[in-house]
Amino acid sequence: MSDAEGDDVPAAAAAAVEATMDNNTALQEVLKTALIHDGLARGLHECAKALDKRQAHLCVLANNCDEPAYVKLVEALCAEHGINLLKVDDNKKLGEWAGLCKIDKEGKARKVVGCSCVVVKDYGKESQALDTLNEYFKSKR
Repeated sequence: MSDAEGDDVPAAAAAAVEATMDNNTALQEVLKTALIHDGLARGLHECAKALDKRQAHLCVLANNCDEPAYVKLVEALCAEHGINLLKVDDNKKLGEWAGLCKIDKEGKARKVVGCSCVVVKDYGKESQALDTLNEYFKSKR
């Protein structure tokens, strides 16, 4: 009887860990899945085209972008077309998540290129991370 109760606790703990996935981790997984399924637009030109054609599901913008006109354009396009906008701290981190880097033998990112804007055109597949981001956007409205 006590063995059965002991088995339920780790399963519940594992479910709780998955349920408490933070937005940055969820965003990383969503971007990785979209990259694998060729659903990312990276850089201002590609992102502006995708946002204007309303192909975008999600837009990610770096807070440390040094060009105010760039930020203003992306925010305006997202607002005009009703596309979810998420901001991250660092453009180097965003570039790494978007696949703009080389991976060495140890699995560490090298030669990371900064990227101020990434648009997800195709999520690839449904996942726990995508559900987490969707819940975040629903709570924000």
